Order: sequence, then C-alpha cells, then structure tokens
Amino acid sequence: MARTTDSDLAPHELRVLVAAADTGGFSAAAGTLGLTQSAVSHSVRGSERKIGAVLFERGRTGARPTPAGEKAVAHARHILRLLDVLTAEARGAARPDAAEGTLRIAAFRSAALHLLPPVLERLRARHPTIEPRVRIVREVGRGTAGEVADGKADIAIATLGGAAPLPPGLVANELFEEPYALVHAPGHAVPRSLPLVDWAENCGSYTRGWWAAQDWIPKATVEAEDDGAVLSLVSGGHGMAIMPALSLDGAPASVLITDLGPNRPTRQVGYVTTSELARSAVVRALVRELRATLPHDVSLLSSEA
Repeated sequence: MARTTDSDLAPHELRVLVAAADTGGFSAAAGTLGLTQSAVSHSVRGSERKIGAVLFERGRTGARPTPAGEKAVAHARHILRLLDVLTAEARGAARPDAAEGTLRIAAFRSAALHLLPPVLERLRARHPTIEPRVRIVREVGRGTAGEVADGKADIAIATLGGAAPLPPGLVANELFEEPYALVHAPGHAVPRSLPLVDWAENCGSYTRGWWAAQDWIPKATVEAEDDGAVLSLVSGGHGMAIMPALSLDGAPASVLITDLGPNRPTRQVGYVTTSELARSAVVRALVRELRATLPHDVSLLSSEA
C-alpha cells in the first residue's frame, strides 16, 4: 500500500489554503473554519514548507496569495471539489441514472437571465437532488472559463474562440452560434450613422474580423459595464449598439432591432469544464438539459435578430 510522504498535503490543509485566500486573512479564515488563528498560521506554514514556496504575503491588512499561492489555491479547490464528487458519485453508484450534489455554474449575465432558467427548471424536475448554484461573471478577459480554471465553478457557460487560449486542463464544447444585430432607438432614418454605445464582452475571432471590416462603425463614444446598461443608453437615444441575441431577448419596446444581413457576425457559445468533472454525473446531467433545451430557444433568438 502506498504511504503518504512528508510532502503530501492533507484535505484539511487544502481547506485552510482556500479559506485564507477567499477571506483575505488568517483570522477570517480561522473564523470560517472554526479554528484558532495560530492553527491556521501553523497549517499555512506547514503547507509552504512541504511545497517549498511562500504561498501568502502577510501584512497588517491580511494575507494575499503570491503567484505560487494562487496556483496552489486553484489546485486545492479542484482537489477538494473532486473529493466532494467522489463521495456523491460513490453514494449514487447503485443508481446509475441518478445524480446528486452541488453543481456550481458560472455564466455571463445574458446567459444567466435568458438561457439558464428553463434549463435549470428541467434539471430540477429530472434530478431534484442536484443543487445548482449560479455565479454571474462578466465575460471579459478570462471570463467564466477562468472561474472553472480557478476551481470556483464546475462548469461555465462561455464564449468560445476568443483571443485567450483555453487554460490547460479544461475542455470546451460548442452549444450554438449566437447572432449579433443592430439595436437603436426608433425615429432614425439611418441608424448606422448614430454614435456607438459599446461594452467589452468577449467575442470570437469571426466577430472581431467582421467588426474590423466595417468602415461604418465609429469608435465608441460611450462604453458601458454590461449589456443592460447598453440597452438603457440606446433606449435613451444616446446611440446605436451591436449586440448578441441573448442580450436582446426581452428587449424593451423603446428600441428597434435591425438584422445585419446574411453575413452578420456571430459568436460561439458553449460550455467549459475540467476533463475530470466532464465525466461527473452532475455536469453530464446539466449538459444533457442544455442540449435538450437549446434547439427551440436558439431558433427563437435567431428570428428576433
């Protein structure tokens, strides 16, 4: 039988690292875990000794992970999550079609508002023992996929084909192509001549290429934090915007949506998870419901745009 070595980190040590990173300090982590501050500090020092690297910068305002600490915490989250999945899957082994346990989902705003609700309704009806937890994350930079890479989510609804490569250890699959459309306030004979209202949400290489080839698109005069703010600004007559279909689902009557033609830009929307969690019952259950729900929803979205 294999023996543990002095360099092995035990699950309780991993939980201390995650708690210290999440709370920003050893005292706060101690309160979360029901330990003393000295016990947390001792555990972190032990982990640093075993790994051979400083994992946290200590200061008067708390503790912050070093670059080595960020990697260690991300791996710790993944390992602890796999231990949770191990327990749930072993418990449900006698019921192959059943799935149970927590399912952490990261999604960008429009997907959380318009895509996930019917999917989660079907999931709960078929698997009442799955507890979905949705975290809304801005789809900029590392976006929702970064939540999976950092061990904060089991699966992400994400934009695929962006400039940033998929982090190692993650797998991605496309769900549908989301078309873009021109949105503007009514009463403008030439809406393409209006100022541009924009926001920095991830898009694929095809959309970026299409955008660069359009000489009628001006530099943004107004930039907003999210698609809801963009719609509000457009509705108020501050300009036009080019937005993906999910963001236009349920758009107010105070804006008009104009098709951008047969060569309109699209972006790939899919899911991202880890290679290990892709085989778990909870992730597979969600993917089945996503694929079962999408064909109808996507056709509606495309016709609106």
